[in-house]
Amino acid sequence: MAKQTNIRLDDAVRAAAEDRAKRRGLSLQGYVADLIKADVDQTQAAFMAGATTFLAGYADAFEAEVGEDRYPGLPDGLVENASRDAA
Repeated sequence: MAKQTNIRLDDAVRAAAEDRAKRRGLSLQGYVADLIKADVDQTQAAFMAGATTFLAGYADAFEAEVGEDRYPGLPDGLVENASRDAA
């Protein structure tokens, strides 16, 4: 569900943003929404890349600690169908 958000821009920034939005065929609202979404997506991607690197660096330690029980509490029938990187 989309929510409306109000922002304040000084005149020069608003004019520049409207110009950039127009060149992209967007409304000012669409342009700002795209900028925010791109920033959020980039932040999430950076976090996931960092988490993947961290987990890969400690995979042996996790394996030694956890062993074969990769999915504690998961019913036995589901373990065979769960991918190794499901968590």
